This record gives sequence, structure tokens and C-alpha cells, in this order.
Amino acid sequence: NVGKAMTVSSFVSNLDGMNEGENFCKDMLKNLYNSIKNEPLEWAIDKEELKSSLVLPGEEKAEVAPRSKSNPFQDVPHDKRATVFKQGFLTRKAHADVDGKRTPWGKRSWKTFYAVLKGMVLYLQKDEYRMEWQCSEEVVSVHHALAEKAGDYTKKPHVFRLQTADWRVFLFQASTAEQMSSWICRINLVAALYSSPPFPAAVGSQRKFSRPILPATQSTLSMDKQLESHSHMLESFSQDLAELLEKAPEGRKAKARELEEHRLREEYLQHEKSRYEIYRHMLEKWKGLAGGGGAPVSTAQLDIFDSQVCVETGEEDEEDGAGLKKSHSSPSLNLELASAPVVKVKRNISERRTYRKIIIPRRNREL
Repeated sequence: NVGKAMTVSSFVSNLDGMNEGENFCKDMLKNLYNSIKNEPLEWAIDKEELKSSLVLPGEEKAEVAPRSKSNPFQDVPHDKRATVFKQGFLTRKAHADVDGKRTPWGKRSWKTFYAVLKGMVLYLQKDEYRMEWQCSEEVVSVHHALAEKAGDYTKKPHVFRLQTADWRVFLFQASTAEQMSSWICRINLVAALYSSPPFPAAVGSQRKFSRPILPATQSTLSMDKQLESHSHMLESFSQDLAELLEKAPEGRKAKARELEEHRLREEYLQHEKSRYEIYRHMLEKWKGLAGGGGAPVSTAQLDIFDSQVCVETGEEDEEDGAGLKKSHSSPSLNLELASAPVVKVKRNISERRTYRKIIIPRRNREL
């Protein structure tokens, strides 16, 4: 009944037993109801509180924590003093919404943004001249996120895939292969540095699989403790995955629901295992570079980090593409075409031709 006016009977029934265990006089309650209806009560607001709540033209607006447009229930952590790890132009495509649900067709188009990776947040702005986070078109929190090359996407070059903690998936296109590798490494570095340890697993009687909610607050652990936490989580997920694969349901006897539950668990454990493997690798490289201290991150350190880690990623990509042949898009080029394969076409019985010898009857040969 939210938004509807309260009736007299409801007003009287709501006050039953409120007079020290007894009921009020109904006539008195009816008179009180009519008085409130004729002259509505005003909220008791403090004048100082009212002044502070009003924002006059020219005055600064109170800061409100930004929220993700894709997930409006999630507060995105914002820190004005956070380090800017990387910035530049990126072209983004929304591939999957919360919980991995496919993004509707009308919202998948590619859009160009000026991306700023500041602290744990990736700000997507319309242009590079608006450096205030309030003007951002979209904000994406990279806590517990994983960035990797989109090897299965072949429509555009230099595309990497970003999967967030709530299993949203974005595709980003960089200008060059080096920029793509740099974005991947620095996003994974930020996630490895600042992602808080997950909450303990919930206990319940529900058999349906559901992914745990990961904390969005910044981790307060030291680098050594953070690396130890990532290593522990990697061992835990590796063990859980091995146990799950051993208890795989049999094909014929298993029900469709059991197979789907097993698939979801395996997909989740595989993703978490890969994520913590990359987190541990990133922290080990960064610890050797930064020395494990809490000093501010400098641009020189990030450049050295790119030269060490991104080179390894680039070499792996070259090995993957070593077996590919050079393709030509121009039909005017003289290419050495391979011999066309012989294709056998099966004809229908009615289309087959017979080459039988014509038999002339004996009585007609002399004619």
C-alpha cells in the first residue's frame, strides 16, 4: 500500500494495543485522523541540516560515490589521490552483462573512449580534455578482474578481453599490439595489488551453484601478505578443480541439471585458477621491481614493468601465430594458387545417364 492514503479503519487498527497494552478511544482516533487529514503534519527538519542539504548555484556539489551503469547496485571505489597507471584511447564493446548474460543486440556497438586507469577504477570518458571523474561516461571497477588477449575475436586487431568480478565482459581495441599488451599487464597488476581477499564461503542447504560475491574495497595487506594470499587461493582452487574433475557425472546416467551444475562449477574454478595464476605472476614481477615497499608507483617503474612482462606476452603471441600463412586481400596480386581439390558430386538417380548399347530387333535389321 505504498503511495496510497491510509483509511480511518487502517489508522485505528495500526494503533491497537498502543495505549499501554490497551486500545485508544475510537472517537478520539477518528478526530485525530480527520485533523491530520485536514492539516498534514510537517517533517521536523533542523535548519542547519536544511541549509547544508541545499546546493545554491555556484557552490560545489557534494561528492557522491560513482556507480557503475551496468551494475547500479555496486558502489565503485573512488580515490582522488590514486595513482594513474595508464591512459589513452580505447574502443569498447559490451559483450556480456552481469552474471555473464549476453548483452542485448542494441547495446553491443563499438564506442571510442579516452580511458584512464586510476587506482582500482577504469574511467571511460568522451574525450581526453575532461579529466574529472564526475564527467566519465562509464566507470568500471577492476577489482578481482582479469584482462587477457581476445584470441577468439578475429573481426578487429589488437583486441583484449576484460572480465570483471561480477562476470561482465568487455572487449577493448587498442591502437597497436604493444598498447594492447600494456593495457592487459597494467590492469592485471592493479587487480593483483589492490583486490581484497574473498570472503569465506557461505554455508547453506541450497544445492544450486552460485558464485560468491567478491569485496570491492581496496586491500590493506602488504605486498608479501598479498602474494601469500594469492598463492593460497591458487592452491585452493587448483585442489577444488582436481576434485571436481574426478567426480564428473557419467554421460548416460547423469541428469541434465547435474551436467549443467558441473559445467558451471568447472567454468568458475577454471577462471579463478587462471586469474590467481596471473595475479601471482604479476606480483612476483612487481615485487622484484619495486622491492616490496609501499612507495608511490612511478611512471618509470611502470615502463620497466611493461618491458619485462609485456615482452613475455608478445613472445607467446608470436609463437601462437608462427604457423599462420600470410594472407592477401587484393585480388590483383599474382598468387601461386594450390591445385583445386577434386570434389565428387553425387547425382540423383533420376539425373543419371545410361550408356547402354542400343539393341535393334532382329526382324528390323534388313530394313
